[in-house]
Amino acid sequence: MIYDYLIVGSGLYGATFAYLANKAGKKCLVIDKRNHIGGNVYCQNIEGINVHKYGAHIFHTSNKKVWDFVNSFVEFNRYTNSPVANFHGKLFNLPFNMNTFYQMWGVTTPDEAKAKIEDQKKSSGITEPKNLEEQAISLVGRDIYETLVKEYTEKQWGRKCTELPTFIIKRLPVRFTFDNNYFNDSFQGIPIGGYNKLIEGLFSGIEVKTETDFFSDRKYFESLAEKIVFTGKIDEFFDYKFGKLEYRTVRFETETLDMQNFQGNAVVNYTSHDEPFTRIIEHKHFEPENPAYSQAKTVISKEYSTEWHEGVEPFYPVNDEKNAGLYKKYKELADAESNVIFGGRLAEYKYYDMDDVIAKAMEDTETEMGGER
Repeated sequence: MIYDYLIVGSGLYGATFAYLANKAGKKCLVIDKRNHIGGNVYCQNIEGINVHKYGAHIFHTSNKKVWDFVNSFVEFNRYTNSPVANFHGKLFNLPFNMNTFYQMWGVTTPDEAKAKIEDQKKSSGITEPKNLEEQAISLVGRDIYETLVKEYTEKQWGRKCTELPTFIIKRLPVRFTFDNNYFNDSFQGIPIGGYNKLIEGLFSGIEVKTETDFFSDRKYFESLAEKIVFTGKIDEFFDYKFGKLEYRTVRFETETLDMQNFQGNAVVNYTSHDEPFTRIIEHKHFEPENPAYSQAKTVISKEYSTEWHEGVEPFYPVNDEKNAGLYKKYKELADAESNVIFGGRLAEYKYYDMDDVIAKAMEDTETEMGGER
């Protein structure tokens, strides 16, 4: 054995684990089948703009330990996520707040907005929501559901809202203040100079091989290290023994435009079926301090949500009973593996925010290193 740990995947989980293990004096090898490090937080530099290659990544957390940790590698700016929704050319502020209610109904006070929503909830007659549609109507009323939730969600998940479980939008943010900040967290921002600075900091002094697929020569890679940290698809690790888990993926159409400012905001959601894409990201708005911000060039990405198939990157687990049951079987196999640590979105078949991935990697490394003392 040459290494203490072979880390499969160089996203945030693998990077955090590698950094902390290396700091504890462990020898690590990181491999990734992509041609770059960083997983989905990787940024591509186009016209001096840090383009979020795999979709918008906005760092937000209330975990001071995680915030201090990431800021020890790179300074974060004060970017605040305030998306805008476009429905048939009409614009609404997100998350649902007094600006949204004014745009929707012309109401100007919280009491008027609450009365409007209560009235629509009552007339729907829904007492116990059985699916996402009923859950959304019982939270925000029919107008907001029809305009800003229904078609957007159906594009995102490729399923009718009546077929989706309620828990997907259990925590739909509804505010009766004029506050467009999407997140309630204490800390929020984008790394100045892009996420690559964070990833490069985490991998400093660690051996990393890109364009290297664990499954191309599994026996060889397994022979290299005492333990494996696996961040890929859990069903693939077990050779799809119980069948394949389902994922949603996102396809991006990215283009450079000869203008300084295309849409005036980093994120604009398109909530109607009229547009096949779910949103347009204008990357320069994530980093207004970047000297490239003022130039007459901008980069936009249209996002299209589709079912996952072989040959494309899996993004989100499909949260339904069938997949939950299948994952449970794989989880039992994973728990029985004494020399493999499964971590991250794909290995745990779980939607993770970035701060939670880092916190989980910190916790797992602590358990792992602590267990060896």
